[in-house]
Amino acid sequence: MWQMRGETFRKKTRRIIFYKGQVKRVEKGFLDKVCSIVGNDNVSVDEPMKKHTTFRIGGPADYYVTPHSGEEAAQVIKACREWKLPFYILGNGSNLLVSDKGFRGVIIQMFKNYSEVSVDGVCVTARAGALLSKIAKTALENNLTGLEFAAGIPGTLGGAVVMNAGAYGGEMKDVLEEVGVLSGEGEILRLKREELDLGYRTSVIARKGYIVLEAKMRLQEGKREAIASRMEELKEKRVSKQPLELPSAGSTFKRPEGNFAGKLIMEAGLRGFSVGDAQVSEKHCGFVVNKGGATALQVRELMQEVIRRVEETSGVTLEPEVKMLGEW
Repeated sequence: MWQMRGETFRKKTRRIIFYKGQVKRVEKGFLDKVCSIVGNDNVSVDEPMKKHTTFRIGGPADYYVTPHSGEEAAQVIKACREWKLPFYILGNGSNLLVSDKGFRGVIIQMFKNYSEVSVDGVCVTARAGALLSKIAKTALENNLTGLEFAAGIPGTLGGAVVMNAGAYGGEMKDVLEEVGVLSGEGEILRLKREELDLGYRTSVIARKGYIVLEAKMRLQEGKREAIASRMEELKEKRVSKQPLELPSAGSTFKRPEGNFAGKLIMEAGLRGFSVGDAQVSEKHCGFVVNKGGATALQVRELMQEVIRRVEETSGVTLEPEVKMLGEW
């Protein structure tokens, strides 16, 4: 049996599911295949994506799969291509806005079952699904400095490597030594630091559509008290300046060259601007927050209006940092 909206349904050659007046077909062959790869307990149908994004927004994904390894992920992706089903690799759901209609394809979540972290000397190796906060904590426990900036970033290693995540003067490019990826042809590659071509919120991984499996980071020996103190300092900055008390996707817009998105949004008079329950944070204008019942359409409409108004007042065109997924 498989899971469907919290209930089980028996295997059939084809099952018709009604969702908001639409008819969807569930192919037995595809489900049989992915269940044989990852196990029945790691496959669900019509999974609400609002349960898996930090925005707490998003309609159902047709299929939701949680592999245990890079090899399993590669097999699931191969099955998706065989059945001609779109797929998306998900970490912990930060930096993502899923449409209210959901995703007509397969969500492959690399967080739940793929998050091991290990230490060898001054090097930390982690799987793609490991939270940055967990990796930074592991570094602290082993008296290793260099990842203090990452302790409060609400994301997983995979996404952080793809976009060269950073904060408070630190970036992933400062510590990455080697990254294991899955190519579009299903080949597992090892990319050295010089091959990653890391820039502001980009990398060769993003441009070529590679899927991050794991990464090795080279840190430095340090004193635990100093590392902990720096982490606490950055935590206090985040708590005081960022709207961590409300669901969001993190920074909504990329930082424009020579300026700050939050500053431009504030100067455009948009602090607290709302569309339904989607709001420009009153605490930090660089964040769009969900006040409780925001829809994806409300968030997108708000973002479009922010871009328009900022361009009118400053001449700067803001570029979204949040990814949009699904049917719009």
